[in-house]
Amino acid sequence: MPTTNARTAVEVVDWRRRVFALYDAVRLAESPEEAHELWRIERDDLMLRHPATPLLPADRALFEGLPIASYDPAWRFELPILTAEPGGFEFATGTDGVVPFERVGRVEVPDAGPLDVWRLMSYGGGLFIPVRDGLAGHPGGTYGGGRYLVDTIKGADLGSDAVRGTIVLDFNFAYNPSCAYDPAWACPLAQPGNVLDVPVPVGELYAGGTNG
Repeated sequence: MPTTNARTAVEVVDWRRRVFALYDAVRLAESPEEAHELWRIERDDLMLRHPATPLLPADRALFEGLPIASYDPAWRFELPILTAEPGGFEFATGTDGVVPFERVGRVEVPDAGPLDVWRLMSYGGGLFIPVRDGLAGHPGGTYGGGRYLVDTIKGADLGSDAVRGTIVLDFNFAYNPSCAYDPAWACPLAQPGNVLDVPVPVGELYAGGTNG
C-alpha cells in the first residue's frame, strides 16, 4: 500500500494530466465560447471531485460551482510579446524551495495596459502571466492576490505562435491560484508589472469577499 506522500504525489500527477488534457481540448474547440463552457464544466468537476482539489472539505460540502462570469469575446486577444527591461523575482515555496522567474517580455493589452511575461527558470521552464485587476480584493470581485492567465508548466496554455512571436491571452479563462482556496498552498502572485488599474469582470471571480 503506498505511503501518504506517494498517494498525494500520484493524485497531483493525475490533476496535472487532466488539466493538460483540458487545455488541449480547449485549443481544439470550434469556438472560444464552446471552449470556455468546456473549461468551466471540467474545472468545476476537478474542484469538487478530484482528491487533489484545493477546496477545503467544508467548502466542498457546500460547493455549487465556481463563480465564473459569462464569456465576453471583447476580452480575448492574440498579442505580440514585446521587448521588456530585464528583471526577475524569486518565490519561496514550501515544497520546491526558491523558484526563480525571469522577465522575458511584455504584452500591451488594448484599453487595459501592459503585463509582464515571465519565464520559470528552474527545471521544466515555462511561461507565466498572472494578473491583478481593478476588482481585486473587492466583494464580488476577483481574488486579491491576482489570477493566472498563463502558466504553461501546469498546462494553462491557450496557444502561442513562435514564428509570429504572439501569445493568446483570454481573460475569460483567468483562474484563481490554489492559495485562494487553501492557505496551505504557496502561490507566486502578480508582480507590480502585472497589475491593471481597470476592472476585468470576466473569468473566475472570488466569492470570499475582501482577500489578500
